[in-house]
Amino acid sequence: MVLLPCKSQIEKSTQYGLLIGMNLSDFYTKDAISNLNAGFFTGGFLRIALTNTIAIEPELYLSTKGTSVVYNSLLVVNNANLNLTYLEIPVIGVFKVTQLINFQVGPYISYLIATQIKNVSNINLFNFEQNLNIDNYNRLDAGAVIGIGLDVKSITMGIRYNLGLVSVGKNQQFLGLSYNMENARNGVLNFYLAIGLNQKIRK
Repeated sequence: MVLLPCKSQIEKSTQYGLLIGMNLSDFYTKDAISNLNAGFFTGGFLRIALTNTIAIEPELYLSTKGTSVVYNSLLVVNNANLNLTYLEIPVIGVFKVTQLINFQVGPYISYLIATQIKNVSNINLFNFEQNLNIDNYNRLDAGAVIGIGLDVKSITMGIRYNLGLVSVGKNQQFLGLSYNMENARNGVLNFYLAIGLNQKIRK
């Protein structure tokens, strides 16, 4: 006799909705002192349940990252604010720990679409605004996401950390010397709210 799983045993569903949140971002680098930079992200998600406790959640959103950096080296003596805007696609595995709490982990890939660079100090040995633009940065970034969420009906509140695994900047030349101004990786702490727009579609 073959026993088929009943609806109460395995309940699959699909849900889509909006994502909004705040970023606290920084660079991982040994070449400068960097400070947290506040930003935002906004977009959408699709959560596809595989079992009662496991789901996969592809997302698409606009995310602002960056940092305030202090350089004091032979090549560069200056302070600057670096703001980077990415189009980001994470694919998150969502694991339900309890009825309310879930654990999240997965990869992300993102594409740099805009930069905003501003000198802060008056030391002009190296002018960030004149010497750096979007072409000095790697357009593609990729990394890992880990986080935790609280599910309340169709709303999820949570916190995540995004660790970039790709160098932000490209190798460049200044005064005849080779350097990588942003020889750094993105690190972003997210506080987010996910709002489901549909009743879960049962499968």
